[in-house]
Amino acid sequence: MKNLGFIGMGNMAQALAIGFIRSGRISKENVFAFAPNQDKLKANAEKIGFTPKASVTELVEAADTIIMACKPYQIESVLKCIGDKLRGKALISIAAGWNYQKYLNYLNSDVRFQFVMPNTPAMVGEGVLLFESTNSLEANERHEIMELFSTTGFVQEIDSSLMGIAGTVTGCGPAFVDIMIEAYADAAVKYGVKRSDAYKLVSQMILGSAKLQLETGEHPAILKDNVCSPAGTTIRGVTALEENGFRNACIKSIDVIMK
Repeated sequence: MKNLGFIGMGNMAQALAIGFIRSGRISKENVFAFAPNQDKLKANAEKIGFTPKASVTELVEAADTIIMACKPYQIESVLKCIGDKLRGKALISIAAGWNYQKYLNYLNSDVRFQFVMPNTPAMVGEGVLLFESTNSLEANERHEIMELFSTTGFVQEIDSSLMGIAGTVTGCGPAFVDIMIEAYADAAVKYGVKRSDAYKLVSQMILGSAKLQLETGEHPAILKDNVCSPAGTTIRGVTALEENGFRNACIKSIDVIMK
């Protein structure tokens, strides 16, 4: 990979571009982007360091690896526009729903392809980047791209048949966690903690709890039990969560999406 080009420069593309460039794995001089709003694109270029392009065809001509970062409903028209210009290049798509099988209907056989599903915590370098197992990248090329994406978070290969559920949990999950942050902060405020302090305390508590599980590898139930003393305060809170269907609500939030 010599030159990297973004088609679209929304929040997720910006997060990836910032992470890629800051990591030093690719020079800012080798990163290009196109977006219809040229004024906004140029402003982001000055902030992040990539080179803006005036058209999507100009972008594709400048890069050997392309990241499709526009809205899913725009992809078909974009592919029609760039057509044969993708021949011999690598295409990485981060658009939800556009997996390897779907792209087969639009790409020439000599376009190498990989579907990746990122999530919003990539904006702070703590994302989950799901790489679909089915792809047509060259082995060394795929390794290089996975290393590049790892600069914005945790990279995990997922079987093509499981990309839907894995992407739902990791992609929608941040919104559900944000609701939990807000709810526990409301509880803290109810009992006198300042709103700004409440958000910091709850967010750090969740961050620390997640890191503890990841680094120890302990089952969440064991970590929960470690906090629950006999006849203590925490077990009473756990009982209240169970009585109000907390686990079931979490599962149902995924069920309603997967239907």
